[in-house]
Amino acid sequence: MKLSSVKYLTGTGIKNMWVNKLMTIASVGTLVACMLIIGVAVMIAQNVTFALKGIEQQNIIMVYFNDRNSVVYGDATPLVEIPKNEDGTRGEIPENAYLVHNEQEALAIVAEIEKLDNIESVEYVSKETSLEAVMDKYLQGQTEVQGVLTEDENSNPLSDGAKITVDSMELYSQTAEQLKTISGITTVTAQGDIADKLVAITDALRTAGFWIIAILLLISLVIVSNTIRVTMYNRKLEISIMKAVGATNAFIRLPFVIEGVFIGLISSGVAFGFMYLMHSAIVTELGRVLSLSSIVPFRTYALNLFALFAAIGLISGVVGSVIMMGRYLRKEGSEFRAL
Repeated sequence: MKLSSVKYLTGTGIKNMWVNKLMTIASVGTLVACMLIIGVAVMIAQNVTFALKGIEQQNIIMVYFNDRNSVVYGDATPLVEIPKNEDGTRGEIPENAYLVHNEQEALAIVAEIEKLDNIESVEYVSKETSLEAVMDKYLQGQTEVQGVLTEDENSNPLSDGAKITVDSMELYSQTAEQLKTISGITTVTAQGDIADKLVAITDALRTAGFWIIAILLLISLVIVSNTIRVTMYNRKLEISIMKAVGATNAFIRLPFVIEGVFIGLISSGVAFGFMYLMHSAIVTELGRVLSLSSIVPFRTYALNLFALFAAIGLISGVVGSVIMMGRYLRKEGSEFRAL
C-alpha cells in the first residue's frame, strides 16, 4: 500500500472519531473506567504481594542439632544407652550418645542444608547466641535466672541450630520434610500452616487478577465494536460505493481499525494519567486500612501498568473493529451484489 493511501486512511480514521465524537467520548470514558478498575486491582495486588513477601521473609524454618543439650534437655534419643548412677538417676552423657560435639561439626550440617533445593540462605545459630536472644527478649532484669543460665558452659539448656530462609513458599512444607532427613538435625520448627495460607492468598490474587482482566477486556471489545458499528452505518452509502468501484476489504477496513486503535490508545493514556493522580490518595488509604508498613512506589510498576493499558487498548481497538467490519462487509457486500 502506498504511503499516500496510508495517510489518507489514517486521516479518515481520525476524522471518523471527530464526526462521531459523542460516541467516541462515551467509548473512551467507558474504556477508561474499565482500565481504572484493572489499575486499582493491580495496585492492590502489588501492595498485598509486597506485604506477603515481607511476611515470607519472617516465616523461616529453625532447625536444632543433635548435640549434648538435645539429649539432656530435649527429646533427642541417645545414640547409645546412658549409664545410670547407683541411685538410679541418669549418669554422665557419653560423647558417642550424640552427633554434634563442636562448632565445626555444626557447620558441616549447615553445609549439607545449603545443598538442598529451595534454600535461599542458612545462618548458623550457636546455643550462646540463642541464649542471649532469649535473655534479651524474655529475661530482662531477671538477674538471678540469667546468672543460673550463664553459670558455666553446661548451664545453657539450648542447642546449636540454624535459621533457614527458603526460596519458594510453595515448597516450604516439602523443604521442612527434607530437613528432617539430614543426619544431625533433631528438631525442625516450621510454620507450615502459615506457608499454606500465604500460597493460597497468592494463588487467589493471581486467579482474581486474571478473571478481572479477562472480563473487562471482553467489555472493552464490546464497547469498541459498538462505536465502530455506529461509524459504519453512518458511512453505509460510502462503503457501498467503494465496494462498487473495486476497493478491497482491507482498504475499507483500515480506517475503522485505526479509529479503534486511537480510541484504545487515548483511553489507555487517560486511564494511566488518572492512576498516577489517584495513586497517592488510594495508597494512603490502603496503608491506613491494611496497616502496611511500606507502600510500593508507583514508579516500580508504572511501566508495566502502562504497557497493560496500551495492550488492552490495542487489542480492543484492533479486534473489535476487525470483527465488526468483517461481519458488516460480508453482509453488506452480499446485499450490494444482489442489487
